Amino acid sequence: MNWLEQLLGDGWSITPAGGSTGEAYYAKKQEGKRLFLKRNSSPFLAVLSAEGIVPKLVWTKRLESGDVITAQDWMDGRELEPEEMAHPRVAKLLSKIHHSKELLDMLMRLGKSPLSPTDILTDIVNDLSLTTSLKQYPEVNQALSYLETHCFNLDDSEYVVCHCDTNHNNWLLSSDEYLYLIDWDNAMVADPALDLGMLLYFYVPETHWKEWLTHYGIEPTEELFGRMKWYAISQLLSFIQWHEMRGESGEVRERVHLLKNIL
Repeated sequence: MNWLEQLLGDGWSITPAGGSTGEAYYAKKQEGKRLFLKRNSSPFLAVLSAEGIVPKLVWTKRLESGDVITAQDWMDGRELEPEEMAHPRVAKLLSKIHHSKELLDMLMRLGKSPLSPTDILTDIVNDLSLTTSLKQYPEVNQALSYLETHCFNLDDSEYVVCHCDTNHNNWLLSSDEYLYLIDWDNAMVADPALDLGMLLYFYVPETHWKEWLTHYGIEPTEELFGRMKWYAISQLLSFIQWHEMRGESGEVRERVHLLKNIL
């Protein structure tokens, strides 16, 4: 972390913030100033900050190595509990994200092309060919058959910015009750049903879906539910394959059980 100490100067205590990339840190100064620092965040972060979706971006600096460091306000707050994902404020923030023209324009300028169901299915088939041990689970084979049978085309007008990992750990509620959605490394331009499917299937009882979607701002239809199911199954298969490659058999079995419930 010498590069961080040189960047910030004296008087800062720096601790790793965890995460899969190992490139995020908390920094605290004796007089109380606190920052969340990350190496090589996407330029997308500036628009997310301006829209109030992530904590405020304080500064961006480029190192001699070419790496870019971003500093955001380090918020007092906590992750949402799983049962809090059914709250209307979650639906309203996700709707704001999905309906933001500014976010969509920026992500398209950064070279993100729309992710189609065909693209997703091709990636899943290729990935599963590398983890043949997953074929022992009948649910995996049933899920793959379902995706192939129900694959569909989308009109370009339906594409929005999707977070692609709406896990409750990525929702930050500040001490003043302001909600943020963080960790945008996997954001894509895709069907909004991609985010909706995983969130509702994982966190919201089906009897409450219509009410939740009303807060989101749409009238639920069978066509929407079909797309949500397709994306929920496809994302679960991707997670199962990822955990299998990491040797996390307990996580694999847990997600296979979720897959069985959806099927």
